[in-house]
Amino acid sequence: MRAKLVVAAALSGLMLISSGCGRSETSEAPVNADDVMFVQMMVRHHRQGIEIAKVGTARAAKREIKTLTAAIESTQQNEVEMMLRWLHSWDQPLTAPSTGHDHHGGMPETDVKQIQALKTSKSFERDLLNLLIAHQDDAVQMAGMEVYNGANPAVKEWAAQVQASRKGQIDMMTEWLKG
Repeated sequence: MRAKLVVAAALSGLMLISSGCGRSETSEAPVNADDVMFVQMMVRHHRQGIEIAKVGTARAAKREIKTLTAAIESTQQNEVEMMLRWLHSWDQPLTAPSTGHDHHGGMPETDVKQIQALKTSKSFERDLLNLLIAHQDDAVQMAGMEVYNGANPAVKEWAAQVQASRKGQIDMMTEWLKG
């Protein structure tokens, strides 16, 4: 029962966050280089998260994990579309320069080899949860930098929502690993 409540709470949070994705006032608000870099890097980060979530949805045996990964996939796809609209409205490139990670503390991307290994993992759910925890923690860190350094109010607000929702997911997945 507790697991169902935790999943329901997490899904509610994900839906709440994605409900604000249609805002377009960002084109009139100030935008700085940190806003642009954050959004460009989060597009790539989200696409990796979607790829991980798809593997989870396809392979997970536990219903709560399958539900969480399906929610992550859906929410992050909506967020990618929102971020691409922001970049278009700012007349900015859709991708960060190759040195983009240098500007965000040099945080590495999720290793493509880790995602590929997940597809054939013998300890799938444990490996999936560990990979998602690390991946979502990177999002929390990136969002924290945006909250601190960004200029665009809508992007900073969304970054704060990312911090809160991903921390919630991390806490939930950590509990699942213990159980």
